Amino acid sequence: MKGSTLAASGSPGIAGKIHGAWSSRMGFLIAAVGSAVGLGNIWKFPYMVGQSGGAAFVAVYLVCIALIGLPIIVAEWLLGRRGQKNPINTMADLARKNNRSKAWVTIGISGTLAAFLILSFYSVIGGWALSYLADAAGGTFNGMDKDAAGALFNGMLASPATLVAWHTVFMVLTVGVVAMGVSSGIERASKLLMPALGVLLVIMVGYGVTTGGFGAAAEYLFKPDWSKLNSTVVLAALGHAFFTLSLGMGVMMAYGSYLGQDVNLLQAARTVAIADTVIALGAGLAIFPIVFANGLDPAAGPGLVFVTLPLAFGSISGGMILGVMFFALLIFAALTSSISLLAPVVEFVEERTPLSRVASTVVAGIAIWALGIAALLSFNVWSDVSILGNNIFDLLDKLTSKFLLPLTGLGAIVFVAWCLDRESVRKELGLGETGTMIWNLVSRFVAPIGVLIVFISSL
Repeated sequence: MKGSTLAASGSPGIAGKIHGAWSSRMGFLIAAVGSAVGLGNIWKFPYMVGQSGGAAFVAVYLVCIALIGLPIIVAEWLLGRRGQKNPINTMADLARKNNRSKAWVTIGISGTLAAFLILSFYSVIGGWALSYLADAAGGTFNGMDKDAAGALFNGMLASPATLVAWHTVFMVLTVGVVAMGVSSGIERASKLLMPALGVLLVIMVGYGVTTGGFGAAAEYLFKPDWSKLNSTVVLAALGHAFFTLSLGMGVMMAYGSYLGQDVNLLQAARTVAIADTVIALGAGLAIFPIVFANGLDPAAGPGLVFVTLPLAFGSISGGMILGVMFFALLIFAALTSSISLLAPVVEFVEERTPLSRVASTVVAGIAIWALGIAALLSFNVWSDVSILGNNIFDLLDKLTSKFLLPLTGLGAIVFVAWCLDRESVRKELGLGETGTMIWNLVSRFVAPIGVLIVFISSL
């Protein structure tokens, strides 16, 4: 980066180590978009739209992105940039410098822990996508009926060897990227994967136009039926708006630590939010035309991608090619997020131990991989193991989504809005009088209240 931005080689970090940095603003933006764009966009968003009544959900979701997602992503970047360390050390330093309680370090601890736990089961789902890519390429979907589609998915879950193998492959890919560093690994991979994801998505949407179901899909996504708008839909949109931008995971704070002062955080946040939303809507325009054209259920839930779509791919012309492209798209999205989830954990290990970047990544990766083994065994040999009424996979999911993520995000926005010097924040964000008034209103009241609503409702 130019000017006051850190050079690509980084700056001295803890114990004389070199702290990484983005090589350019564009590299940072692509990596940040890659972190935000993940399975939640390609897999979760379409089925949430289906279950929540279509365009009414989308409209509320967009409002929530603006009022909650944007201020929190700015807050996390701002904290990371000021700290220039891993999230835990960043919060410890900023609390001390601003004469605040040492307890604020729990924001960094919970965010880093959340990233660790999420990646353990996220990698398992990434492994599902790899398995289905192999199935699509091998013609497994050809002529498949509903029972066969369900049997394929259930059979994969019932096989520990299959799940372990693909989970391992996915983690090896993730570790390999992160081990190469910030600019040479994360940034370079994002610059490759995100354009590839975009091209595949455009091709899939283009195919959707030819199916005869595109008009119904567009209406479903963009023509609100306000009669379907209820408290459940609003809460679902509020929750997904928070989680889709990789908030509360230590990820954006870690990414912010590689930033210099010449990056406008508000503009960058707007760009990431728009790109994330466009890709999520694009996924809907890619998936729903196929669903509608084949008379399938758009509200099929989590099975939409792994049961419903393979059924469609097996019955349409060119389905094998479409299946390969779709699951490649899913894998690219999963990888751009998984490398960001590993980043704060590796940053912590690298800065707090004598280990090198490569060794830190391998150690962190093995620990996460091992927890992932426990998660995937929940579907088969450990299916009877219950902790607080949940299997291990569900426990990890609920612990992070219901507790760690909202509390970390809430802590970040409250610390920036109420604990940092307001004038320094105003200058850092480049705000005028009106902008400052809006920022103070949203960051001090609207966003925290929104996160509290998500947290309380999830309980």
